[in-house]
Amino acid sequence: MSLEVLLEIARDLTASLAAADRYARLIAAVRRLIPCDAACLLRLDGADLVPMAGYGLTTAALSRRYPRREHPRLDVILNSCEPVRFPPDSALPDPFDGGIEGAPGPLHKVHACMGVALTEGGEVVGALTADGLEGHQFDAIDPRMVATLGALAGAALRTSALIEALEQRADHRGRVARELLRSAAQSSGGALLGSSAAVAKLRREIALVAASDLAVLITGETGVGKELVAHHVHAASARRDEALIHVNCAALPLSIAESELFGHVAGAFTGATRDRAGKFEVADGGTLFLDEIGELSLEIQPKLLRVLQHGEIQRVGSDRAHRVNVRVIAATNRDLEREVAAGRVRADLYHRLAAFPLPVPPLRARGEDTPVLAAHFADAAARRLGLAGVRFTDEARLQLLMNDWPGNVRELENVIGRGVLRASFGHDRTRIIELDAAHLDLRPRLADGPPAVGPGSEAAGDQVPPGGEAPLGARLARFEREVILGAVQRHGGNWSAAARDLGLHRSNLHHRARRLGLKSR
Repeated sequence: MSLEVLLEIARDLTASLAAADRYARLIAAVRRLIPCDAACLLRLDGADLVPMAGYGLTTAALSRRYPRREHPRLDVILNSCEPVRFPPDSALPDPFDGGIEGAPGPLHKVHACMGVALTEGGEVVGALTADGLEGHQFDAIDPRMVATLGALAGAALRTSALIEALEQRADHRGRVARELLRSAAQSSGGALLGSSAAVAKLRREIALVAASDLAVLITGETGVGKELVAHHVHAASARRDEALIHVNCAALPLSIAESELFGHVAGAFTGATRDRAGKFEVADGGTLFLDEIGELSLEIQPKLLRVLQHGEIQRVGSDRAHRVNVRVIAATNRDLEREVAAGRVRADLYHRLAAFPLPVPPLRARGEDTPVLAAHFADAAARRLGLAGVRFTDEARLQLLMNDWPGNVRELENVIGRGVLRASFGHDRTRIIELDAAHLDLRPRLADGPPAVGPGSEAAGDQVPPGGEAPLGARLARFEREVILGAVQRHGGNWSAAARDLGLHRSNLHHRARRLGLKSR
């Protein structure tokens, strides 16, 4: 009988079984070999023993952790090379006193106790215990059989642990892949375009901070490309081969924010039917991008601070801390110093997030990049629409240069996309489409005051009627003069260089200047 049961356990070692099934079959085998009232298979986790499966024990007994230093009987078992049988009158308390189902009373003590340490490759990995309510219940048990049972149980525990580790790694990789696919669908990605001094400085700052593992706080107005900057920081870092996980904090309701970020265990709340890893665990080894960090509620901020300080998270409903290795990049369009002063953001969290502040300049501070950005967005729109290509007219380029772009790069992208769509309507898609100012739904910015254009600058129809505003044509002419004069001044009076700057042919620029009264001939 004993040999048959032991043979079944050995066969289970090579069977394709889930860990829970493997443990349940092992406990069933223990019951057949040892006439006990309770049995427990425990895995060693650090200095604690954690029940993996049991028989005859209460739910409370099976859900606890058993620190070795608090349970001397378990410590004796783990330190012994042979099975241990405790005498009925042992003074050492039993860890399962009052925890056996069917006992005469909740305070009934265990009178028979035996156990064996589980080892694999010379390493102690757990313990197998059996308990009885009668003092001499285990006197006839052969210790050699218990030792063999322990050796097989140790191998089963290690096999299940290896399988679980592989399954967890596969599950982690699957979650990462799903997050990356979702992020790829949401993000336009692409290069950091432009040759302005502001963009050159931003590139230098990205290269500097990417080489470190500091937390980064990306700031800037809506639409400047903060997410794109986050991608560039990650791509230039030592974590580039790991995942960049994106979390939109503004889209996290308070009721689920903690679970989304830190995960939860089964039963933590209504609907939590299984354990679930949060975004920090998914991003372990890589980078977590917390977009719109200024929207995160005060209730969640202390837990986020704990991760930044100690690299520890705690799932909702769990009393265990998990260590994670995550680089945090945050972004916001809010002034977080003002948010701190208003009590909406913790000061200690702000200083942790802003280990390296990275401001992204608005488009109006890098206006010379507008033509290259517009050309990039036009090419992208043409590809989406199946067009041969797009060419800007001089008037369209001028309007793009003259606009304030309060919505920044995102607004520019949308304007170009709509303009290409309008320009392509009813045209042969196999030919180059011409994008004119009429296709751009823009309102040119109003100058702070009339430009100093010198004598003869007031062209016909350019006068402002008393008590009213200048007509649209007059305002456009004024703006055009301002842009041309600005370009000529930037290039020290060199009209050829100014023409190249504005994307115009030199003769075309001279013609416009004469029409606007900037040149006499």
